[in-house]
Amino acid sequence: METGRRHNHRQRQVLVFFVCLSMSWGSADLGPYSVVEETERGSFVANLAKDLELGLTEMATRSVRIISQGNKEHLQLNVQTGDLLLNEKLDREELCGPTEPCILHFQVLMEKPLEIFQTELRVKDINDHYPVFNEREIILKIPENSPKGTAFPLSNALDLDVGSNNIQNYTISSNFHFRVITHNRSDGRKYPELVLDKELDREEEPEISLTLTALDGGTPPRYGTTQVRIEVMDINDNAPQFQQLLYKVNIPENSPVGSLVVTVSASDVDSGLYGKISYAFFQPSEDISKTLEVNPKTGEIRLRKQVDFETVLFYEVDVKATDGGGLSGKCTLLLQVVDVNDNPPEVTVSALTSPIPENTPEIVVAVFSVSDPDSGNNGKTTSSIQDDLPFLLKPSVKNFYTLVTERTLDREERAEYNITITVTDMGTPRLKTEHNITVLVSDVNDNAPAFTQTSYTLWVRENNSPALHIGSVSATDTDAGANAQVTYSLLPPPDPHVPLASLVSINPDNGHLFVLTTLDYEALRAFEFRVGAADRGSPALSSQALVRVLVEDANDNAPFVLYPLQNASAPCTELVPRAAEPGYLVTKVVAVDGDAGQNAWLSYQLLKATEPGLFGVWAHNGEVRTARLLSERDAPKQRLVVLVKDNGEPPLSASVTLHVLLVDGFSQPYLPPPEAEAAAAAPADPLTVYLVVALASVSSLFVFSVLVFVAVRLCRRGGAGSAGRCPVPEGHFPGHLVDVSGTGTLSQSYQYEVCLTGGTGTNEFKVLKHILPNLSSKSIRSEVEENPSFQGSVGI
Repeated sequence: METGRRHNHRQRQVLVFFVCLSMSWGSADLGPYSVVEETERGSFVANLAKDLELGLTEMATRSVRIISQGNKEHLQLNVQTGDLLLNEKLDREELCGPTEPCILHFQVLMEKPLEIFQTELRVKDINDHYPVFNEREIILKIPENSPKGTAFPLSNALDLDVGSNNIQNYTISSNFHFRVITHNRSDGRKYPELVLDKELDREEEPEISLTLTALDGGTPPRYGTTQVRIEVMDINDNAPQFQQLLYKVNIPENSPVGSLVVTVSASDVDSGLYGKISYAFFQPSEDISKTLEVNPKTGEIRLRKQVDFETVLFYEVDVKATDGGGLSGKCTLLLQVVDVNDNPPEVTVSALTSPIPENTPEIVVAVFSVSDPDSGNNGKTTSSIQDDLPFLLKPSVKNFYTLVTERTLDREERAEYNITITVTDMGTPRLKTEHNITVLVSDVNDNAPAFTQTSYTLWVRENNSPALHIGSVSATDTDAGANAQVTYSLLPPPDPHVPLASLVSINPDNGHLFVLTTLDYEALRAFEFRVGAADRGSPALSSQALVRVLVEDANDNAPFVLYPLQNASAPCTELVPRAAEPGYLVTKVVAVDGDAGQNAWLSYQLLKATEPGLFGVWAHNGEVRTARLLSERDAPKQRLVVLVKDNGEPPLSASVTLHVLLVDGFSQPYLPPPEAEAAAAAPADPLTVYLVVALASVSSLFVFSVLVFVAVRLCRRGGAGSAGRCPVPEGHFPGHLVDVSGTGTLSQSYQYEVCLTGGTGTNEFKVLKHILPNLSSKSIRSEVEENPSFQGSVGI
């Protein structure tokens, strides 16, 4: 028989092999297996590895496990040995009650690939219960004229065991009048009847006491006893008779408590007390007593509690009608429970995979089974999920379903899915059950970090302190975990000679940028570089952005006076005729500033003067002019201190000292002031000497040309009579204007007239006059407004 079963199993495997060509998994049946109740936990049931024809390694690889109905784990599988073991002691009476055989259904599930085997465990009964009578004493009232052979039903004993271990026989203690006969009910139970073998005589023996014994068929047999007390009564020769011996009734399971089931009726031809009938259940079981009740006067039988088709399909009970003389008759009530759709479907999830990786094709997310304890269409079900989800339900074997992904999932699009499995039966009205499962999507590094800007512009003020934080770059990664952790770095510059590492650094954790050295706007005004952002995924993804650093100017350069030169061996002395009109141009202070913007805008003011109010300085161009007419009382030697100040914050300044000599005419010899002689006698620094020589050469040429021009103009004005005042020897000076183009911070050309005294041997300038042909004060102001750099750098 074992060989034939193996042969059939192999045939099934061959069939499954060909079926699996079109399906990823299938199902088969195993067993059945059997075990004796009360067997100790861990006892051996069967070797599944042998029945499945699998090796132990293959069992572990295919993740074989046991699934029991209702999630009751009666069995356990030892994967190392392939043995199916008991997980707990089994009580057959608790599991199945009177039902025989006692069968526990379970499934063997193999996940890789998915394969399900249906099987069952039969729990065998042992004789572990004694027969028990519900009544400690049975009282019978028997008329004394009862004929021989009259049978009197007795209460049966109850034994929770089944089969041969249940009650098999009844015996009664030895006596002269009665014997006991054992009868079988339709449900298999046995009950005793007391049979009269010898007539009774109440006057001789009014009461008889007997012992009734119930024996089961176990080895050894168990028994239970009760006392039977018989009261011999006077003659009542008619027992009640029912109109029907069998009442068959159907009742819906949702009938309310108190519903009328049936009305039984019996009659007795006797009169008086002997004809008065009362109704009662005869030997009702505990379940019958809790479910039904009978009206002793009317015979109406009603529900004491709601019946349940899924628990008990039918009820059978005897109804006894007893008259006043103690005679009784009986009938049988067979109550059939009709199913209604009162149970919603049940969902049992056997396997759930969460989280599932994104960007992965079809994955089995869950395996679940559906059951409905109702019958017919009430127990047929359909299953569905929401339409807007990327998942599919695929039916499997025996009410099993698999939930699979319809397409690859994107965690950045949606990281969590709440799936509602809706199961609806086909009954009326339809009932449904919703089971919610949550599926998480795990991250894969498929997104590179993205900077918030493609390029960043940062400002830093020059003369900064080293390691100054100048700004930050920021990148985000839509992945999760380590795949979203961003680190920052400086990318190598295109030009390897650029010392980027010595200029800036970046914090790899937060993207903060620091300038490492002190910057000088005048040396470096801007530089740019690229930064990279990489995540910690495997493989890592990265992106880059451009960073441009602009150096902001600080007011760190004081104005520098180009003219008049202050470190010359002899100070320059300006000559002003006493006949000069107010506004006469004495000289022009020329200064520059190495800064930029408003830090280089210069303004001029007269700080000190020998004669306050005699001279004035134009604030924007540094021109020194007479403020009023000169008088004889004005000192011939005037000393002016002009302050040159920039527009920075705080402002920086420089001062220059001007020496002005008031002369009556240009023929008056000019003698250097005593302080100039003292300065000439002081030793000079070599570098200063070189600068003085260079500037003196340029200035001499410039002044010489101006003097020639001035002399020519004066000679033209005064004619031959004035030639003695400003003699200009021919052949020494050219008779034209000297044009000095704007260089450095000067934005336009200037022309000067120069008159040089002759025959003095000093080669000193006598008259220096600024000539601005065709340039009025209005045009000067216009140019200043149109050219700020001309106004700021030179001070026009």
